[in-house]
Amino acid sequence: MILYHGTNLDIQSIDLALCRPYKDFGKGFYTTELLEQAQKMANRVARIYGGTPIVNVYETSDDLLKRNELNIMDFGNMPSKNWALFVMNNRNKSFVDYGNRHCNFDCKYDIVSGPIADDDMTVLFRQYQNNMISLDMLINGMTYKKTTSQYSFHTERAVKFLKKVGVSS
Repeated sequence: MILYHGTNLDIQSIDLALCRPYKDFGKGFYTTELLEQAQKMANRVARIYGGTPIVNVYETSDDLLKRNELNIMDFGNMPSKNWALFVMNNRNKSFVDYGNRHCNFDCKYDIVSGPIADDDMTVLFRQYQNNMISLDMLINGMTYKKTTSQYSFHTERAVKFLKKVGVSS
């Protein structure tokens, strides 16, 4: 399987300490199977931080999400209640229940895979958190959104399964 990471740097080695917290699946290194999605992210990062858009290309085994030696959370391709709770908790700077299975602040999951929560979904999350809509209404609202996929790597043990094979601009 080929995975892409869009940014403004040619990443020579993945340093998890440089990853930002409060992302969909927690602090980690995010990739996608979709080149176009990675190119959009590279353009966005370069626009915000300067530099040239670069897509780092990685190879990993096709059975990555079935590895017994890794703790993996796979949400599939469609938003679900568990996925929504997981994303909301990981984005919430005041969430403190690190042991909760719907949170990855403690990197309990080596790899997490699932849809990306775009800006439209963020609005739905906010409405839910402000008790304006129910969890069922949140999921129903997300069901009709086009989703894209992401694979996030949260531990050194997981990063070892990525082999850099090139860059694209």
